[in-house]
Parts: sequence; structure tokens; C-alpha cells
Amino acid sequence: MIFHITLSRAEDGWIVAECPALPGCVSQGKDEKEAIDNVREAITAWLWAEDQKAVSALPPGARSEPIVVAV
Repeated sequence: MIFHITLSRAEDGWIVAECPALPGCVSQGKDEKEAIDNVREAITAWLWAEDQKAVSALPPGARSEPIVVAV
């Protein structure tokens, strides 16, 4: 999957990386490379957390067990 991110410099000099498509998905780094690496990890964690919330909201005895699909 491909996500767009924004980079900005915080007052303390750190680079803040945000993924606008995923509300609250923000990270930072000492430089652009670190910020991008960190937001990539944050995107993965954000998507995993949303998936876990969705699976836990399934009603008991739903049609079948969820199947894991990697993208």
C-alpha cells in the first residue's frame, strides 16, 4: 500500500511526520530519514490496531472465523 505523509519541523528541531489519511498517525525523528522510518512503523501499528478493533467488534458466532490477508 502507498500512503502520503507530510513532514514539518517542530520548534525543538525534530522532524514531525504525519499520515493525513490515518487520523492521529504521527511520528517524529531527528532527521527526515528517521522520521519517515518511524512513521512507516506508526502506519503499520495504526492499521493493525484498527484491524484488531474491527475483529473484536464482530458479533459472536459471525459467519466464520476471520481470514488474515497480507497486503
